[in-house]
Amino acid sequence: MLNRFSLLAFLCVLPLHAFAAPPDELVTGAMQLLEQELTARKEVLVNDKSALYAFVDEVLRPRLNRKLAAQLVLGKHWRTASDSEKERFIEAFYATLLHRYADGILEFDPSHFQVLPYHGDITRKRTTVKTKVRLDDGTVVPVNYSLVKGADGWRAFDVVIEGISYVRNYRAEIDSEIRSSSLAAVIDRLETEQRSSEQSRDNTHE
Repeated sequence: MLNRFSLLAFLCVLPLHAFAAPPDELVTGAMQLLEQELTARKEVLVNDKSALYAFVDEVLRPRLNRKLAAQLVLGKHWRTASDSEKERFIEAFYATLLHRYADGILEFDPSHFQVLPYHGDITRKRTTVKTKVRLDDGTVVPVNYSLVKGADGWRAFDVVIEGISYVRNYRAEIDSEIRSSSLAAVIDRLETEQRSSEQSRDNTHE
């Protein structure tokens, strides 16, 4: 379930306008944005991975707190990482997130999403927006978005789906891999997978 909705969940809090809006309005506005874009471009996005990734990146990159997300995923390993390793991990992890879950936005159906009334304190630096997602079989899944407020407004850094945190899920996975190898090896793997994915995509369009 986490794999299916992770990127879609991030996109649902990230409209192309009005970062100053209250958190719950950001969610509602993003749903409307995704509906409009997919209605107009879905056929192109389904058949062109490059266009799909570019679309997702255009929306996600400036509106996701990539550094905080990466820092939380690395956990204690962030403190011992070099500046170069931190920057490489931020970009490599972001690319992994984007490519692994991009297809999920093609399944977006606004009628399946319900934004719950917001009762958080917007004066605090971090807040949570709660929603519910109805699956095709009628199951209702709680999806909570974690946002952090910076100088340019709210940005997403985590999503909790059915009680499972995207950050914690990845942190356990990455920590295990680092313990069995090294942070440098993990970064190399992520970057290699990214290059292989891009090469495969390019070959498909030749």
